[in-house]
Amino acid sequence: MTTHPSTTDQGVGPLLRAWREQRRVSQLELALRADSSARHISFIETGRSRPSEEMVLRLAEHLDVPVRERNALLLAAGYAPRYPETPLDDPALDALREGIERLIGGYEPYPALVVDALYNVVAANRGIMTLIDGVPETLLEPPLNAMRLALHPQGLAPRIRNLRAWRGHLLEQMERQIALHRSEALRALYEEVAAYPVPDADPADEPSQPVPYFALPLRIEHEGRTLSFISSISTFNTPMDVTVAELAIETLLPADPATAKYLQSLLS
Repeated sequence: MTTHPSTTDQGVGPLLRAWREQRRVSQLELALRADSSARHISFIETGRSRPSEEMVLRLAEHLDVPVRERNALLLAAGYAPRYPETPLDDPALDALREGIERLIGGYEPYPALVVDALYNVVAANRGIMTLIDGVPETLLEPPLNAMRLALHPQGLAPRIRNLRAWRGHLLEQMERQIALHRSEALRALYEEVAAYPVPDADPADEPSQPVPYFALPLRIEHEGRTLSFISSISTFNTPMDVTVAELAIETLLPADPATAKYLQSLLS
């Protein structure tokens, strides 16, 4: 698994160096991006020079540092955090919540949900509720976690016809997130779901005829039929709040005409 900058690093210099090395960017390349010099970047990383607040933010932007970690860099440099972390149920985010609900509601009958940085479900439409019908209540208790729901042997895993391939996709997705976010909680979740048992592949789960999918499908059993979906994930552009920055909207698009027809029939 990809390593990430250690939270035990002291000072902004080591933290910035760790992010730069993780992004595989040289001091010279970063300096050119940030309109600085390799010498100044070196001085910042070794602690010989204290960067301005503007420089910290500029370097963080060019290193694609997540918003939460930009606050950590600012604190390490002796500045106040720039980005608030507003609870999702705060009145200040009423418009955001209402917009999300309208968005995923308008996507019905196709499934859609919204998750936070730990894959906890913060909103879901009726299409998702259709797919998880029959899952034990113990897995549906708040906070409902999308990764546990998908991969737990008592969750959706027994219904996913291409479980090995879909499981590999989800674990790779989590690995990328762990590389991007310094989150021990996310790493613990990864280790938990990666340890769930995986049943032997059943040849009957493979389609009898090749299907020209344009992306890896989620093939899941529902009431005696196999539905196929392609997943799409969206995030908010240039968020100025930690909570908003860590939200992701996942929509499941029908991957074949039979799935689309069946889902449309649910509306009639």
